[in-house]
Amino acid sequence: MTTKKKLNYEKVEEFDPGTTEELAMHYKEILRLIGENPDREGLEKTPLRVAKAIQFLTQGYDIDPKEILNSAKFREDYREMVIVKDIEIYSLCEHHMVPFIGKAHVAYIPDKYITGLSKIARVVDIYARRLQVQERLTMQIKEAINDTLKPLGVAVVIEAQHLCMSMRGVQKQNSVTTTSDFVGAFERDKTRQEFLHLISTKLH
Repeated sequence: MTTKKKLNYEKVEEFDPGTTEELAMHYKEILRLIGENPDREGLEKTPLRVAKAIQFLTQGYDIDPKEILNSAKFREDYREMVIVKDIEIYSLCEHHMVPFIGKAHVAYIPDKYITGLSKIARVVDIYARRLQVQERLTMQIKEAINDTLKPLGVAVVIEAQHLCMSMRGVQKQNSVTTTSDFVGAFERDKTRQEFLHLISTKLH
């Protein structure tokens, strides 16, 4: 007699059934069009898995980043630089729907208001979980923080590897794209250089 080991977690997935069914139908047709047999054992459940995966990877459309920032917005008399760096990014390029992967470094200088540090990372994730281009992603993160917290300045730098360049096209496997956007106090060279120095320095 064998006893199944009880798992110490419960997997919870919430997807719109109608959307999932329709997406799965289209992905099944895509498999057929590329020359595969969508009914063979290894691919039988693939359309459903991909339908759920694409909804997860684009869930940022359904979340308002400004609401996230406002949910942990506090008055604080602090006017020095706040930096959250090395925030992991996983996004889909809107041109080929192939991933680009990297890190974001975000800073702001408060003016009366601060927000929870985890909320900065959440804002990055919300915008990354949409079909994107790196340039727009950089700008959207800056604008959300600037519009919501009204700080003295905001800085965003993103470094990413685009698989559309590594796997297809020019096939340059080691290329990295860097984008930046600055507003307010970070438009001053001294403040911007301090930020760039701090995100490139290992303090631990």
